Amino acid sequence: MTTQTDFNKVWYTRCNVPTASGIALDLGWLAERYSRDRAGFGILQDAPLEIALAHYDHSLASLIREGGNVPAIVAHADGAPTRLIGLTFIDEGQAIVAHPDRVNGAVDLRGKRIAVPAFAATRNASHSRAMALGGFEAGLASVGLSLGDVSIVETPRVKTVPPGKLRKELGIKDWPSLHQVADGDADASYIKGAAAHEAAQSLGLKVVVDIDALPIEQRVNNGTPRPLTVHAELLERRPEWVIDFLALTLAAADWASANRDEVISILSRETKATSRGVADLYGASFHRNLAPSLSQERLDLFSIQIDRLARHGFIDRAFDVGDWIEPGVFEAAQARASSIGAEYELAPAGK
Repeated sequence: MTTQTDFNKVWYTRCNVPTASGIALDLGWLAERYSRDRAGFGILQDAPLEIALAHYDHSLASLIREGGNVPAIVAHADGAPTRLIGLTFIDEGQAIVAHPDRVNGAVDLRGKRIAVPAFAATRNASHSRAMALGGFEAGLASVGLSLGDVSIVETPRVKTVPPGKLRKELGIKDWPSLHQVADGDADASYIKGAAAHEAAQSLGLKVVVDIDALPIEQRVNNGTPRPLTVHAELLERRPEWVIDFLALTLAAADWASANRDEVISILSRETKATSRGVADLYGASFHRNLAPSLSQERLDLFSIQIDRLARHGFIDRAFDVGDWIEPGVFEAAQARASSIGAEYELAPAGK
């Protein structure tokens, strides 16, 4: 059941990770598009908690979401009428970190205690648990181990709050499992992202498995691939809003490919990491690979995640990702992206 059907306002949500839609937001392109139709444009991260929670269940009918795949997959499996319109795949610095006094390398994880967040109040908000399980499965498998070779120490559940200012205001730590390891309550933790790496380093922890260096199938997790989803009612009633959102996202990906320094500055603000941390973690060419697609490779990788979530109890059963796709939207957006730049005179905000 949706909690909002006012189509005088578009809502948008994303995670604090590299996304072309986030760049389009920062450059002012998205707000400009909807203002032309005299529609409001709301950022879910700036909304009150009761609205912001739609980041997990997609209960806002006018919501466009680019975010982690666990909430999106669980919401769809639980009956949310969403449509998949694109997938991105950006390696985000996934790693297993440990205290060097207790774990010297990946093979030393055998018999150790790994920190895994407990299930949240709802399965669609339990992405932290899913990420840790997926990351540890990959890291352990890389040295011939499995989850059966370690002991799971659950990180206590924290209040469900979407990414954004509310987490900071409520004092919620993004990676509480790191403190478990630093305090000696666990031996290893899964992390991803520049800010998490900086936090781990500050606590004296070291990387024992660089998951980004593993084969691509083992790098599948909550953000790899990352889905773009929309509510079916929005797509039915205002298809041009959805198509132009995706077209502007594709245009932003194209802009990013030629503006690496500006992209790093934007991502530093998005990820709450230093510019150097962003540049070091994401590498020299990440800014050229932000465009979403519906390639068969990405769909196959997405299916790996769907199967994993079913195996670990996040969804009742796996499903065919092909039944979720709305391919006509992506095709229309691709055609639109070739002309939208001239129409909107796209340029960096403030320039």
